[in-house]
Amino acid sequence: MVCLPLDQISHPNAGAHFDADTTACPLDFLRAFSASPLSLDKALPPRPKILESDLVEAFLRGSGPGGQKINKTSCAVQLKHIPTGIVVKCQETRSRELNRKFARQILTEKLDVLEKGDESRSAIKGERARVKKASASKKAKRKYRKLDEEKGGIEQDGAESDEQGHGTGGTAVDDVSARSAGASPGGDDVRGPT
Repeated sequence: MVCLPLDQISHPNAGAHFDADTTACPLDFLRAFSASPLSLDKALPPRPKILESDLVEAFLRGSGPGGQKINKTSCAVQLKHIPTGIVVKCQETRSRELNRKFARQILTEKLDVLEKGDESRSAIKGERARVKKASASKKAKRKYRKLDEEKGGIEQDGAESDEQGHGTGGTAVDDVSARSAGASPGGDDVRGPT
């Protein structure tokens, strides 16, 4: 890495905090602007803004598991978006404030899907997750296919030694595998019809 004196660096603020005899590495200026792997992905579209005047908020008593406390307090939040008529109810936690926050997030997602469809944030996230899962599955199949090929190569070597008259002989192993599959060594099913 090459470090240059500050008077040789063509940056407007290069000498602002340093003396002229100080040296600086060019990477010092780029650290704040370096791209992480996450920022290299295509950015998600912005979340839609919801006006508070478009919402009707009600606090309801919760229901379901959580003990008596959830049934006694009005911590569940119900939001109705007046322009679209979408109603969202949230009782994720026992905290009213957190439920208000979660209800707004859910409503925002629903409005985004309604407006943009396949171009919405949740659709894009789902597609990325699907692609990632497919890639992982493909990688696993590739790995096990390679292991099977290596294992197959070893079994073929053993089969060749059996054909030459060396080794354990193939009939005992074939008999055991046939019995475990439910068939007799002769090939007839001993269990009879089911």
